[in-house]
Amino acid sequence: MGAAGSRAGSAGSGLAAASGAGAGAAGSAPGSPGSAGAGAATGGANAGGSGAATSGAWAAAPAADGDITIWLAGDSTVAKGNTPCPVGWGAGFQALFKPEAKVVNNAVGGRSVRTWLYEVQTAMDSTGECALNKDSAGEPVLQMRWQAMLDGMKSGDYLFIQFGINDSSRTCDRHVGLEAFKDSYGVMAEAAKTRGAQPIFVTPVSMIACEGSTAQPSRGAFVTATVEASETYDVPVIDLHERSIALYNELGLCPIPGGSDVSASTGGKVGAFFCEDHTHFDTEGADQIAGLVAAALREQSIGLASYLK
Repeated sequence: MGAAGSRAGSAGSGLAAASGAGAGAAGSAPGSPGSAGAGAATGGANAGGSGAATSGAWAAAPAADGDITIWLAGDSTVAKGNTPCPVGWGAGFQALFKPEAKVVNNAVGGRSVRTWLYEVQTAMDSTGECALNKDSAGEPVLQMRWQAMLDGMKSGDYLFIQFGINDSSRTCDRHVGLEAFKDSYGVMAEAAKTRGAQPIFVTPVSMIACEGSTAQPSRGAFVTATVEASETYDVPVIDLHERSIALYNELGLCPIPGGSDVSASTGGKVGAFFCEDHTHFDTEGADQIAGLVAAALREQSIGLASYLK
C-alpha cells in the first residue's frame, strides 16, 4: 500500500505563495505558480464531466468553534457529482466522520490542479506551461473556490488534494508539466500550513485498465510526482492509485464484461462500480473508494483518523 506518514524535506523558496488571506472572490496569488515540466500523458478518460459547481456556490464558512473542517480539492473523481452518477469519492466522505468534522467538497469535474487553482488561458507561455491570467500587480489570479477555502481555513483543519488525471492533457488549458504540478501542490500545502491546517496529498485514483484478469496502473508519472511533492513539502501522502488497483483486483473487476472498456451497457460488478466509462464512479464505487481513503488515515496514523466513526 501507499507510503505512510509525513516525509521530511525542504519546503522550497517562494512556495508559501497564496498563503495570505486575500480579499474578494478571485484574488491574486503572491508568488510563482511553478516552473515548466515535461508531463507524461497517461491513458484514460478525463476526470471531467458534470461535477462542476457554479460560481458562488463555494462553501467557505468553517465549522463551529472546537470542530474541524475537512476541505477537498480535486477533479470529478472526488467531486459531489450528479444523480445517479458520476459520483466522486468525496460525495459520501462526510458519512464516515463524527459530527465534529465537517466535510467541504470543492472538487470540480474536468480540472487539472492549475485550472482548479488559477485562471488559466488556452495558450502556452514560453516555459511550456499554460499561461495564467495576471492581476494588475502581475500575480496569478486565483479561482474563487480556492480563495473561499483560504478565507475559511483555520488551525486544526485538513486539506485533501487529488489531481493528476486531467493534468496529463497535451493542450491548454488543462496541461500541467510535472514540475509545475508539484509546485502547485506546494503552493496549496504551504497555504494550509500557514493557517495551521494539515494538507494531505492523494495520488490520482486509477481507472479500470485490465490485462487479462488483472487491473493495471493507469496514471503514470503523476503518481510519482505526487509522492515526490509529499517528500519535498513534508506532507502525508495516501497512495489511492495503488489502493484502488488492489481493490479492483480484490473485487475481480477484470476482465471487463463485454469488451475492453466500460460503457453504459456494461453490467455486473463493473457496471455497478463505474458510471458509463472506465474513470467515473457510480455511488457504490465512489463509496468504496472513500473507504480506501478512510482506511489509509487509520493505517498511516494520520491525526484525522481520530474523527472517523
